[in-house]
Amino acid sequence: MPEQPTTPSADLAFALELAELADSISLPRFRAADLRVDTKPDLTFVTDADRAVEDALRARIEAERPADGFFGEESGRADRGDRRWILDPIDGTSNFLRGVPNWATLIALEVGGVQTVGVVSAPGFGMRWWAEIGGGAWGQDEGKEPRPLRVSGVSELEHASLSFQSIEQWREAGYLDSLLALERATWRDRAYGDMWSYMLLAEGLVDIVAEFDVKAYDLAALVPIVTEAGGRFTDIDGNESAWNSSALATNGALHEAVISAVAAHRS
Repeated sequence: MPEQPTTPSADLAFALELAELADSISLPRFRAADLRVDTKPDLTFVTDADRAVEDALRARIEAERPADGFFGEESGRADRGDRRWILDPIDGTSNFLRGVPNWATLIALEVGGVQTVGVVSAPGFGMRWWAEIGGGAWGQDEGKEPRPLRVSGVSELEHASLSFQSIEQWREAGYLDSLLALERATWRDRAYGDMWSYMLLAEGLVDIVAEFDVKAYDLAALVPIVTEAGGRFTDIDGNESAWNSSALATNGALHEAVISAVAAHRS
């Protein structure tokens, strides 16, 4: 893996521009006293910042990539062809509205059903991660040079660190026994939550991430970053798709062992 990122493709450069635009809108609204919060029909929260970020990025995409499709959490789908931008304006809205800095804008480009570009911009942390297929995965702390990302070399479950996201997710999906089995089999378990779990995986600091009740806009930007860092990203059954409502990301070496453990203990 190169120690410095190569010149980004036009698509990645555009995605990074979108991230800058998103940060310029979301960060001033973070911990704002007048933040407006509504409840959507699915009983999840949405803030004025979620809507403003998505509206601005969608407008920029439609102006500069008019032939491309779009899928955003707040405004839905506008498919126009083989290329589609997939956007979560604020992943971790519950954190955002409580003033917790674990949130980010997720930007992905999907071409022919494959996530080819992913950007995760977390201005509350002062951090950003990105990847494009064949170009490696990179992270950057504010004011510092980009650094290459690489998953861990942990090869045994007993030495692995697991981020399971939410007990409620696993229980509602009928996998609580699987979670308890994984907890017993691994060295350490935590619920870092949302995009941060996956970025810790790409950084080599966590070895397994799994969750349920997720949409493509929650996952699409994460897939290239994890895989270009050397990891593997599937659904909980091992199918390589961001559209199946569950996610399993590992350093690759542990993937089959986790799938087997989950399947063996499913309720």
